[in-house]
Amino acid sequence: MKILAVGDVHGDYKKIIEYLKSHKVDLVIITGDITQFGPAELGEEILNEIANFNVPVLAIPGNCDPESIHSKIENSKALNIHCRSMIINDIGICGFGGSNPTPFDTPLEFEEVQIYDEASKVLKGIADQKITLFITHAPPYDTKTDLLPSGEHAGSTSIRKIIEESQPSLCVCGHIHESMGVDEIGETKIINPGEISQGYGCLIKIDDSQEDRSLQAEIIKL
Repeated sequence: MKILAVGDVHGDYKKIIEYLKSHKVDLVIITGDITQFGPAELGEEILNEIANFNVPVLAIPGNCDPESIHSKIENSKALNIHCRSMIINDIGICGFGGSNPTPFDTPLEFEEVQIYDEASKVLKGIADQKITLFITHAPPYDTKTDLLPSGEHAGSTSIRKIIEESQPSLCVCGHIHESMGVDEIGETKIINPGEISQGYGCLIKIDDSQEDRSLQAEIIKL
């Protein structure tokens, strides 16, 4: 199974379309910031354009999406996995969109206690699966994936705590555009593929032919 995960679209999805024209994937995951503060209708349009390649699309909103984006994702051909879990081909997938508080008072921000309560609950829903994908907009705190240009860490302490406690197979995140990178927390691999307009995404490969169903994930140039 091949999964393409990309984030921080901010209305510019050309690179995704170009990639899907020449590459076959089994699933596309959008890790938030589908729009640049709206309009929410644009988010629906973008998700439908991607789904028109006859590929299932899962999405979560980012902190720069308006609150009304939820209804537009529901109306689209994609599935909203914010605060939801699902199992696809024995792979557990769950998501939490928006971000921890920022200095900019963006539309979809959550207090850390809410992130922990809701995201940990949804991850528990797939805990018995051998492979688990934790899709978040905010990266976990104090990793290579949440560094600001100043050197400060801006990720979510709750996302980090959840990963430490539950150890999902992979966390794909975004939010901090300048912090494209790969890290690990225990047995969990963390990937922030950066802003899609820069032409990068995360390619996840799961070998269905092997009993142990090995997972490989890396940042690729689209």
